[in-house]
Amino acid sequence: MLDLAFIRKVIPLYVHAAGLTISIGVTGILLAFAVGIICALVRYKKIPVLNQIVSFYIELSRNTPLLIQLFFLYFALPKIGIRMSSEQCGIIGLTFLGGSYMAETLRSSLETVSPVQIESGECIGLRRNQIIRYVVLPQACTVAVPGLCANIMFMIKETSVFSAVALADLMYVAKDLIGLYYKTDEALLLLVVSYFILLLPVTLLSAWAERRFRYGQFGTV
Repeated sequence: MLDLAFIRKVIPLYVHAAGLTISIGVTGILLAFAVGIICALVRYKKIPVLNQIVSFYIELSRNTPLLIQLFFLYFALPKIGIRMSSEQCGIIGLTFLGGSYMAETLRSSLETVSPVQIESGECIGLRRNQIIRYVVLPQACTVAVPGLCANIMFMIKETSVFSAVALADLMYVAKDLIGLYYKTDEALLLLVVSYFILLLPVTLLSAWAERRFRYGQFGTV
């Protein structure tokens, strides 16, 4: 039987940890989106030199686990005099990982726009930047929304490894309670419920955004 008294006692710990998880997650997601936009435009425009650098970053980021990236930031960099807090490591690691996924999602969406429409924009006198802003981006956003939403959910789930660098997130609290009180079932149940509560609004918002972009502002695809 579950110890309900214990669950009620430790719920505030999970609430506090959830707040920290949300704070770092939102910051990391916003920064990753900014990095993704820049990298996607570099690859879409095939800017010399920068394109190779971005391609290397994407391959490095996507082919190394977040846990290893966090270990490098938290344990390796201090060897050369670069020290960061657990929160800073979490944000940088999440941005580094998420930026590559956002970049590939946005790049593939940009490339779905037909060249005919770009040529049409050129024919009516639009400059390159205007074509991207008024012709390419609105259509690319319609295609990108499901992938971007999936990336956001993926990044929130990846916050579960932050405990490896002594960040007091949800996973850290669960492991700490298990070690102190041996209440494995209760601690894990609260962990599952916490992530469910965090991810459910994202899932619902993602479904709404997909319908909005697909059938609303930019018409039916």
